[in-house]
Amino acid sequence: MTGFTRRCLGALLAGTGAVLALGSARAQAGLTIYTAGQGSAFLPYGQGLGRYLDAAAGLKVEIAESKGSVENAGKVEEGANALATVFLGTAFEALNGLAWANGKRHAKLRALAPMYETSFQIAVPGGSTLRDVKSLDGKQVGIGPAGGPAEGYFKALAEIAGITPKLVAGNPAGLAKKLIAKEIDALWQGAIVPIPSLVDVQKGDAGAIVFGLTDAEVEGMLKRFPFMAKTEVAPGTYANQPAVVKSISAWNFVLANADLVEETAYRITRAMISAQVPEREIHAFAKGVSAQNATANRIIPFHPGAVRALKERGVTV
Repeated sequence: MTGFTRRCLGALLAGTGAVLALGSARAQAGLTIYTAGQGSAFLPYGQGLGRYLDAAAGLKVEIAESKGSVENAGKVEEGANALATVFLGTAFEALNGLAWANGKRHAKLRALAPMYETSFQIAVPGGSTLRDVKSLDGKQVGIGPAGGPAEGYFKALAEIAGITPKLVAGNPAGLAKKLIAKEIDALWQGAIVPIPSLVDVQKGDAGAIVFGLTDAEVEGMLKRFPFMAKTEVAPGTYANQPAVVKSISAWNFVLANADLVEETAYRITRAMISAQVPEREIHAFAKGVSAQNATANRIIPFHPGAVRALKERGVTV
């Protein structure tokens, strides 16, 4: 090799290194993951995911509290470096401009990796005689953040059950405190089971009861929301729960903007689905993180970077 050739090759390699360094910087710049408020499952999950991505993928991610899935979908649609924890039902509405999206199609939403399955239950204070959805007619029911998915699903459930409750909005932690203080009559929540805010209710009120839906109410919800599925909560999951609680559920995914750098999307997805014991490495709620569970999403297109990471694991989406 001549001196001239060596100099040219050295310059080429140096230039390539600079480009790779620039690409890495681009991949890591300004990432934010939008979660939810205090008392939610999204917030601690996002915090755990942020720590994991720092350690496993070298990605620095800012954690932002929000009002939950609805706000998160909007943040992702607007920001190329925005990530978010989002319920698939909300994502379905966002993509198609339905319900809260009010005709605006969120066309830039892209899926990265599965998080966990969300199930919905209702808690009432100890001493309450309320034991089913129909008994909530005229009662004050906490439904999570105003305009959030839990509110929309409860309104639909109320219509199916033929009741007119009084809806009380707020963050899950605050509503749990209201229920313990008996300032509201019931609390409807959706999250990984056991739902953190309902567990908090039972910690503050040992007699609190958790219940679900009737078979007819489940079927009515499935007809209205095709992305949902039947679910059963095993006896003993909550205190004072001797029997199976029937309800509905759907998955949550980490979403990104279509304009997120492909290498970043690849690194995030690869890191998540490579966790050996995700409930220890990411968060206690992360047991459902796997390449195989990515197929639970049949609603939101996957980011090309996620497609590449999943394909390496033998999963086609």
